[in-house]
Amino acid sequence: MPDLQSIRTRTTLAAIMLSLLVLTLLGVTTSMAVRSTSENQMLDRAEEVAGQWAAAARISPLPDPIPASGNVDLIQSVDADGRILAASTAARERPTLPQVRPSPEDRVERLRDASVALVAIRTTAEPDAPVVSAGLELPPYLRGYLLEYALGAAGLLLVGLIGWTSWTRMGQTLRPVAAVRTQLAQITVSDLSLRVPVPDGNDEIAMLVRTANQTLDRLDEAVTQQRRFASTTAHELRNPIAALRAELEDTLAHPDEVDQLGTVRSALSVTDRLEAIVGDLLVLAHLQADDPAPRDRLDLGALVTQEATHTEGMPVTVRAEPGVWVCGSRIQLIRVLGNLVANARRHAETGVQVFVSSTGDQAVVAVCDDGAGIAPADRDRVFERFVRLADGRRRDSSGSGLGLPISRDIAHGHGGTLEIEDSSRGARFVLRLPHADRQPADSGASGS
Repeated sequence: MPDLQSIRTRTTLAAIMLSLLVLTLLGVTTSMAVRSTSENQMLDRAEEVAGQWAAAARISPLPDPIPASGNVDLIQSVDADGRILAASTAARERPTLPQVRPSPEDRVERLRDASVALVAIRTTAEPDAPVVSAGLELPPYLRGYLLEYALGAAGLLLVGLIGWTSWTRMGQTLRPVAAVRTQLAQITVSDLSLRVPVPDGNDEIAMLVRTANQTLDRLDEAVTQQRRFASTTAHELRNPIAALRAELEDTLAHPDEVDQLGTVRSALSVTDRLEAIVGDLLVLAHLQADDPAPRDRLDLGALVTQEATHTEGMPVTVRAEPGVWVCGSRIQLIRVLGNLVANARRHAETGVQVFVSSTGDQAVVAVCDDGAGIAPADRDRVFERFVRLADGRRRDSSGSGLGLPISRDIAHGHGGTLEIEDSSRGARFVLRLPHADRQPADSGASGS
């Protein structure tokens, strides 16, 4: 039995019900029109013949039998007492014709019974004037309800044909959807290479299939990135753990020959790196959890100055325009600024410069160092997870390789961008964020 909830079944039932309603109204209208037109034509013809014989009866008695006139073969003349004065052969062969006697005021009367369409005309207005009647046998389709039965049968046949056509066409239309469902059921996370065959044309089904394939492409890419990220994470964690294990095993095997205090210091260094990696992984997980941190209006210049002065290392010069406000998470933006300043300090030769300005509807932070810079081919790579260039590994081996990817994710989460732009010397990281109101609503808005 078809599923009543399926689109195919519901569409077919809707087509059947609609066609049944339309054909019922059409059948009733057709029946009434056919009956009215046919009967009026017969009565008009009968009235014409009756009028001719009534006029003849006023002049002289009618012949008996009265000759038929065309297809009007039921003719008779009746006196005031109901006696038949003259009649056509067909009228005499019938058991009886309906007895109709029009009034003197309205000398013409039309009658339609189960089998005859009849018109009676009083020859004169005198009370005892004869009445001439003329009529026709109704055709079979006008007797009883034969016309309605025929129209009903034709309508039901047509409804059935419409239902069958709708069911078949919907099956053909939805066949690609069934193929999509079957193919999607076969796709698992372990194998996302399968794609749904795209039907010909550019209808809604074809567009649905293309969208499904595009979604599968994105899902495949996301899963591939997750697997690559998991593999890289395992590799990044395994190396320091392996080094730590080797040192500890060496200390246990040769306790008298190993500098145990040095081993502890080395273990703490490795632990610090592991802690940094795990901490950055937690930040990445939080950024991808679709759980936005609370946001406030922040003075970006004050935030940069605060971050530059609270950390030690290579000197940092801040040049900030007043009144550059952004709406964002203080904790997340401090992490971005801290990552950029720390990265610039690692690569700078003499110092770091930070510029805060407003351009149109954007707040811009440019962090510049005077180091070796980053080659154009590596400017996108440095934002990939766990990617550390050779110069960066040489200058600081304890980094996690996640600082810049996290910074870019935070920038995107705030509706901004983080890019590396051309610089005459060193690297130039440029953070762009949507500009908020130039003045806070109250003095505490930027300090929350």
